[in-house]
Amino acid sequence: MASSICKHAAFAPSPATFRSTKFPILPVYLIRNGRRPSSAAVFCSLRPHYIPNHIPDPNYVRIFDTTLRDGEQSPGATMTTKEKLDIARQLARLGVDIIEAGFPASSDADFEAVQLIAREFSSADSGLVPVICGLARCNKRDIERSWEAVKHASKPRIHTFIATSQIHMDFKLKMTPGQVVHKATTMVAYARSLGCRDVEFSPEDAGRSDREFLYRILGEVIKAGATTLNIPDTVGYTLPSEFGQLIADIKANTPGIENVIISTHCQNDLGLSTANTIAGAYSGARQVEVTINGIGERAGNASLEEVVMAIKCRGEQALDGLYTGINTQHIIMASKMVEEYSGLRIQPHKAIVGANAFAHESGIHQDGMLKHKNTYEIISPEDIGLLRSNESGIVLGKLSGRHALKAKMLELGYDIDGKELDDLFSRFKAVAGNKKNISDDDLVALVSDEVFQPQTVWKLEDVTCGSLGLSTATVKLIHANGDERISCSVGTGPVDAAYKAVDLVVKVPVTLLEYSMSGVTEGIDAIATTRVLIRGEDSVTATHAYTGESVNRAFRH
Repeated sequence: MASSICKHAAFAPSPATFRSTKFPILPVYLIRNGRRPSSAAVFCSLRPHYIPNHIPDPNYVRIFDTTLRDGEQSPGATMTTKEKLDIARQLARLGVDIIEAGFPASSDADFEAVQLIAREFSSADSGLVPVICGLARCNKRDIERSWEAVKHASKPRIHTFIATSQIHMDFKLKMTPGQVVHKATTMVAYARSLGCRDVEFSPEDAGRSDREFLYRILGEVIKAGATTLNIPDTVGYTLPSEFGQLIADIKANTPGIENVIISTHCQNDLGLSTANTIAGAYSGARQVEVTINGIGERAGNASLEEVVMAIKCRGEQALDGLYTGINTQHIIMASKMVEEYSGLRIQPHKAIVGANAFAHESGIHQDGMLKHKNTYEIISPEDIGLLRSNESGIVLGKLSGRHALKAKMLELGYDIDGKELDDLFSRFKAVAGNKKNISDDDLVALVSDEVFQPQTVWKLEDVTCGSLGLSTATVKLIHANGDERISCSVGTGPVDAAYKAVDLVVKVPVTLLEYSMSGVTEGIDAIATTRVLIRGEDSVTATHAYTGESVNRAFRH
């Protein structure tokens, strides 16, 4: 077991709590490198049985992941249905309690993705199947659409919301407080009438809403059948002390609050989302809404990895024993998958998952690390599924086999097997035959190119560009059915000409928003990565959850 200040026991109830509990406890066995972990590690991942409006263990905090809904609202972060399903599966491995799979009413594509994810988790054989949630505004069409999408899940949930701050009611909704209360209670009751036993309600912009009005509307939606009350700091306005007090006040003054779960949803506009989320949990919230890598609208959301590791690291000592059911060794894989699929790169100094999170360059720090790792690391990279560079001693080359490649990828945080490993191995052998030294960065680039890719419709087989005088390009594309097409075009530059040649074959009108290329490693034989961002001209639209505006969706590769 890696040395770390953050003890694994911080995940779990105290032994006394465990001995005295009478509720079902579900063990999660974390198999790593073919071995079952120690009983202490298994004990860390115990979680109480799921009841929509009650958590048998008062110290347990549910993790509600909204990467596929709020996270996808980041500009350019649109994901395909296959990518969303891949992420949902990884979130389930991670152990999240609730997956907000999307906003079904926004588009047919989002509806189909949410429905597919719900069907993926339709089996009730395991108590660890996550709740699948769909977002809906407070209107019948949205709620019906959400229910149609999630009802196939073993544990379906509808999440509906309406704004409650004065500025939103006056300028956006143009409704009186009484009308807002009536709309909220009517729609929560309607969601329950469809057969949904698990309904979450959010008063949008709660952080700037009048306290007495919040107590009133929350009490009424509890009567109407809400099982979770989510308190959003929609614009990231509050400070941790203020948000913690807001949760405490709601807990103390809302009639019927003992019959529901209090949740938090904190935006990061002032860089305080993680701090606010922890403050909310400490004050009584037992569900926290987060995203992988903290992605989301504007400055993003509270980061799952930061919130979970903060609770793991300080839960026992500073948070009255709070814990989650997250298997933290799957954090790195989830982070890398979301980074690749969303196209939103992680800054090197990002907490927990950034490239520099466990790097030590200062001589004083390096000296301390050599003497004892806890001198400058409060958590170990192994805790989140990342082995220290070259800890296995494996150096890959053209003679390396599949087992060596798989072991090296595990060291880098990628748990790859089956066809994905076969495809990666074939590409690795091709590169290794032409490149003497295969670096870790090369391997990460190969994973991005071979594993984290959508289903192929057209494959760019060859491209030739010229810029002497008039910029021209000739491209050769191969369709999934084997058809080959060759096209030529001219443009303002080689890249523009190449994309216009592609358009002549694909015949889907799009606008190229961004094209960039960067070398992964140094040298003349370096592998390069390319980022492409396009926007559909007229056919690919979606409805924004908060504004209701119809927008053309952007896609990246």
